[in-house]
Amino acid sequence: MEQDYLYYKKIFENTAKPFGYVDFDLLDENIERIVSAASHKNIRIATKSIRSVFIIKYILKKHELFQGVMCFTANEAMYLLNEGIEDILIGYPIWDSEAVAKICLLNQQGKMITLMIDSVEHVKHLNKIAQMYNVSLPLCLDIDMSLDVPGLHFGVWRSPVRTVEDAKVVVEEIMSSSSVSLVGVMGYEAQIAGVGDQYPKKTAKNKIITILKKQSIKQLAEKRASTIQMIQNFGISLQFVNGGGTGSLHSTTNENVVTEVTVGSGFFSPGLFDNYRDFQYKPAAGFAIEIVRKPDAHLYTCAGGGYIASGAVGTDKLPKPYLPENAQLMSLEGAGEVQTPIVYRGTNTLMLGDPIFLRHAKAGELCERFNHLYCVSNGEIVNKVTTYRGDGLCFL
Repeated sequence: MEQDYLYYKKIFENTAKPFGYVDFDLLDENIERIVSAASHKNIRIATKSIRSVFIIKYILKKHELFQGVMCFTANEAMYLLNEGIEDILIGYPIWDSEAVAKICLLNQQGKMITLMIDSVEHVKHLNKIAQMYNVSLPLCLDIDMSLDVPGLHFGVWRSPVRTVEDAKVVVEEIMSSSSVSLVGVMGYEAQIAGVGDQYPKKTAKNKIITILKKQSIKQLAEKRASTIQMIQNFGISLQFVNGGGTGSLHSTTNENVVTEVTVGSGFFSPGLFDNYRDFQYKPAAGFAIEIVRKPDAHLYTCAGGGYIASGAVGTDKLPKPYLPENAQLMSLEGAGEVQTPIVYRGTNTLMLGDPIFLRHAKAGELCERFNHLYCVSNGEIVNKVTTYRGDGLCFL
């Protein structure tokens, strides 16, 4: 159950602002919905959408379907391993030789970190380093899941492995290499998982995106199945076939070859996730800034708040005023480094020192702004946990 402004205001009445928080009652609801949507597929947690060891571990313990994590750098992988988190897949290729060497040393100790590759060059580079340490590095092949239509590349520019033949060339290189092995395949359908299709007042755009998504779902399922069949023809027994994201669970889980799905943003459900047709999760995470000025009627200026999300520049990357309901940013100022004006004409009486609650456009990037997250449940603060930043770490 979502709560109102006075609920959170009372909880945090003695908490210095700004601060980040997670409502664990809503987080638990999201976890239940994600488990249900996964349709018995294993779920790998995308750590970049969480960025707090405590919360990653909390989610891992909630259900047996949560199996392993996908992180985004070698240093993060080694940090999580040291924190007792195992079954780690690095979601992006690692080239830095020193980082690969450290992973080889962990491999010698029986620790397994799976590395992402998408080219013959990646395979040769990793194999050369692994040979020096007399180990065999487990690899995951990242295949492109975008849709190309005349005049449009619908998807993101990630892997150059766009066809089954492209994948075959890389697989053959792995097969001929002495110190690497193929254990997994990943295909991230970003144009489905990461693109909203129900934006307010954008009916035409929403219709176009919906049509393109339907075309993508059919095409990528065929590509993934054909790629896995090709790999099996080599006699390779894969440990996992990874797909999806929060925004594509409804389609990825229908593919028989997929053994696990990746989920990250759905746990916190940031602002961008309000714009999807096929699902809706609870706004479990947010942050508060303090009203320090009242320059005009219905106008409240807060300290800080300019926590802008990455990606293509647009108003959808701004933090989203959450509570009190109907609070809005000003179009000419947005959210600023030192101040954020908020327009509010609602029924709550707002005073200097009061909080305005906002939600970050993306999930994990919120944690790059705060050392701690306050954990809320049943109307009170029940814990205060560190983020990566609070642990003194910054991975990208």
